[in-house]
Amino acid sequence: MTPAFLKRLAVAGIAAAGALTLVLNPAGASASLQSKAKDKDTLIPIRILSINDLHGNLEPPTGSSGRIADETGTVIDGVGGAAYLATYVKQFRNRDTVLVAAGDLIGATPLLSAAYHDEPTIQFLDSLELATSSAGNHEFDEGFDELERIMKGKCHPVDGCSPAGRWKGSDFEFIAANVIEKKKNKPALAPYYVERINGEKVGFIGLVTQTTPSIVTAAGIAGLEFTEEVAAANATSELLTQKGIKAQVILVHEGDQVTPNQSPDACPVVPGLGSRIATGVDSEIDLIISGHSHQAYICKATDPSGQQRYYTQGSSFGRVLTQIDFQIDKNTGDIVRSSVVADNHVVRRTVTPDPETVDFVNLWKSRTAAVANKPIGNITGDLPNVAAPSGEVPLGNLIADAQLESTKTGGNAQIALMNPGGIRAGLTFAGSVAGEGDGVVTYGEAFTVQPFNNLMQVVTLTGAQLKTLLEQQWVGGPNNQAFTKILQPSSNFTYTYSASGAWGSRVSNMKIDGAPVVDTQSYRVAANNFLVGGGDAFLAFRDGTDLWSGPLDIDAFAAYLGAHSPVTPPVANHITVIP
Repeated sequence: MTPAFLKRLAVAGIAAAGALTLVLNPAGASASLQSKAKDKDTLIPIRILSINDLHGNLEPPTGSSGRIADETGTVIDGVGGAAYLATYVKQFRNRDTVLVAAGDLIGATPLLSAAYHDEPTIQFLDSLELATSSAGNHEFDEGFDELERIMKGKCHPVDGCSPAGRWKGSDFEFIAANVIEKKKNKPALAPYYVERINGEKVGFIGLVTQTTPSIVTAAGIAGLEFTEEVAAANATSELLTQKGIKAQVILVHEGDQVTPNQSPDACPVVPGLGSRIATGVDSEIDLIISGHSHQAYICKATDPSGQQRYYTQGSSFGRVLTQIDFQIDKNTGDIVRSSVVADNHVVRRTVTPDPETVDFVNLWKSRTAAVANKPIGNITGDLPNVAAPSGEVPLGNLIADAQLESTKTGGNAQIALMNPGGIRAGLTFAGSVAGEGDGVVTYGEAFTVQPFNNLMQVVTLTGAQLKTLLEQQWVGGPNNQAFTKILQPSSNFTYTYSASGAWGSRVSNMKIDGAPVVDTQSYRVAANNFLVGGGDAFLAFRDGTDLWSGPLDIDAFAAYLGAHSPVTPPVANHITVIP
């Protein structure tokens, strides 16, 4: 049987849960020797290696994405990249090891992976012998049907087969105990995965943030319910316990923010959604491996019975490999918590890159080079993805201007708004392609900025609804915004907000092309389909009427750069902040 078959067998129901392990003793062995051997074999060593939020970064990430604080708290450059991550995995893997992940391995990926619907990233993870991963919100970016295709196989229904041929599916499965197929009232994905290591079973429970419906396109997850994480984890834990599996680990795509520039082995977390899960799940669960917030930490959380257990995360983009060593008591089958040791290894590029992975990445680079390196426009200066004190990002203004231009004809758009989380990188005057020089922007660079292939849409909102939408940028309202998210306005739209105002009364002085916005008047507002569907908790978009759909957001951005080159970075002065 293949490793893939064995893994799927374990996920499907652990048919071998009651299987016996036979130990043969040589004839004539003394009772005392057998007793000593038994004592020696009571504690079984296990090693977990984990990653999270890879986002298809097969090539070494650049800029801030390739930077992290090391074990001394010193920020260093030159970290991450598939070939270096592979070297670290092989270095720290031994016969006691299982490699797992906590979601967002695909989705929001660079062109190298995204051009072929992330099949290259899955191939890379299979080469590392990844056992399982929780689903992340970005695994649903292209919809649930596409996630199933990635796992089970078949070529893409629209774009067909990649240059590698017919897609065979992944050797591992994404798991999530809190994703329910509503019509059938059953889990849409396997809720758990069991790995036998050194003869002992370890159960991994998958969870994805319950906020997923607010941060992915609604159409792709129609018919799915994302339930509360703690309750789903506890129900699955009970199921594992009934099957005799007491060594239990959560892989959860939810985490906390941290005080910046701390050692990845420290615990500078600001308690939030991740900590709520880490402290709330049942005491039967021994470890919590998290993701989503792109932070690195090694923490201990107190479980409901007052005992401590480890709670970890390994940054993002392949910059950190988490190592967790522990022992299982063979008599009980449970993890000895006092034996647990966790360490976050910064994936430095000072090691020799894995040769097979280097060849693999270069192969896919050659397959996407013609598209990625095609010049599409010019800029006169850097456009970093850095916000002004108001929350406005000049690159965000530029993207919104491009979206407005692409939706005026046909959609009759009057303004455009861009979600800040959809801007994944900045643009530099020097560029990223050797020799391109002098402000040239390539399609690959533009795609890195906007990798989601969202559709541009336009809806009609009243002035009052537009104000409500802008009020939803802050926490404290009925839309349950997790943290402040300032929408990026097109250059023809201005307004003022009060930094200390109460929710619902922060926004004032809205103007379009210099004319005041009237509460009772209707306006055509452009945004990507993620926002129009209520993404990022901007629920007021759902009140829009007369929906019109246009081009892909990346096509709108590329066309704008081509039509207006050289583009001068906008000034972030469209939002005025008052005390």
